[in-house]
Amino acid sequence: MPEIPAEELIYDWNLVDGGSRPARPRIELNDETLRDGLQSPSVRTPPIEQKLEILHLLAEIGIDALDLGLPGAGPHVQRDVLRLAREIVAERLPIAPNCAARTLEADIRPIAEIAQRAGVAIEAACFLGSSPIRQYCEGWEVARLRALVREAVAFAVGEGLPVMFVTEDTTRARPEDLRALYLEAVEAGARRVCIADTVGHATPDGARAVVAFVRSVVDASGAEVAIDWHGHNDRGLGVANSVAAVEAGADRIHGTVLGVGERVGNCALDQLLVNFELLGWSRRDLKPLARLAELVSRSTGTRIPESYPVLGRDAFRTQTGVHAAAILKARAKGDAWLADRVYSGVPADVFGRRQEVEIGPMSGQANVLYWLAEHGVEQPSPELVQALFQAAKQSTSTLHAERIAAICSEHGVEVHSPEP
Repeated sequence: MPEIPAEELIYDWNLVDGGSRPARPRIELNDETLRDGLQSPSVRTPPIEQKLEILHLLAEIGIDALDLGLPGAGPHVQRDVLRLAREIVAERLPIAPNCAARTLEADIRPIAEIAQRAGVAIEAACFLGSSPIRQYCEGWEVARLRALVREAVAFAVGEGLPVMFVTEDTTRARPEDLRALYLEAVEAGARRVCIADTVGHATPDGARAVVAFVRSVVDASGAEVAIDWHGHNDRGLGVANSVAAVEAGADRIHGTVLGVGERVGNCALDQLLVNFELLGWSRRDLKPLARLAELVSRSTGTRIPESYPVLGRDAFRTQTGVHAAAILKARAKGDAWLADRVYSGVPADVFGRRQEVEIGPMSGQANVLYWLAEHGVEQPSPELVQALFQAAKQSTSTLHAERIAAICSEHGVEVHSPEP
């Protein structure tokens, strides 16, 4: 840490007027990677061995809950869900399992059977379409929807399952319909309700409004009911909407690793973790986050873009001369905290990463000095610095390490890999 207090070095406009501070000290997270995430038409379903690895890394990071799958989809899903549930029990993993189900006994019964066989409480996430556009297409009447909710929730509760009732397309549903459906679910025994932005329709203002409305409905019921937010990213607002939902009173937020999911995907769980950490909403060990992302990328065939926040190759990488000079000056003060933040709004060390300075056409000599120092060359000759600087200016992209090493070798200098 610098000698000067951190708050004097970084003025945080995010906190002006009391913004970005939920009433609760810790916001829960529910991972949907192995269920909703696998609905993407471009991913492949991981084998059970990789699902188990994902489960363990989620637990290691401190994710509170995990959707194991939709057992009503068939025996192949039931087999994996049972194996994952048994792993949670056998390894005493601190993560609460849940399973998706339509509001049908045929979907709920397999969850109850798996919970019994695994010896663990599995929350039944019973979902039902709620928006007028869906009602019109399906030919549904609200009275029939209320009956489905009542029967399904009562059956799940009777089977000993905790229940989360999920309204699909909540963010385009009428208030009176939502009130009727949620109250029906709560009266039947649901102790958690979920607002689903199924088609990514919401904006942050919309997320705040619907969460506040649902909070007023469940609070008026007199029952102790938690509220979840399940967002998709069709407008690119998945993370922003989730933050807004928390500010409005949501208790648990859903997401998938790397945002995998149908169409353009779900809210990215990894980006939620980053923002919750920086907002002070949670304190989890995020060093394994990069390993989790790499595993999900490899097992589902999802590429991590170079510019992806925190986890992308370029997230903490610069070739710009002004940026490198500032980082170098911070390092000269012997202050790693300062160097990690002077040109980065996200501190790399929190996530097991490090600031990287490259040499390229936009670089200055500070880049050359920084790169050489990182690779074990503390006092390079002016000739070597100039040679690397000229090579960069003549290039159309950053210089590869091999090219830099070759130029150094021509000047009788050997470079080494930087310390992790």
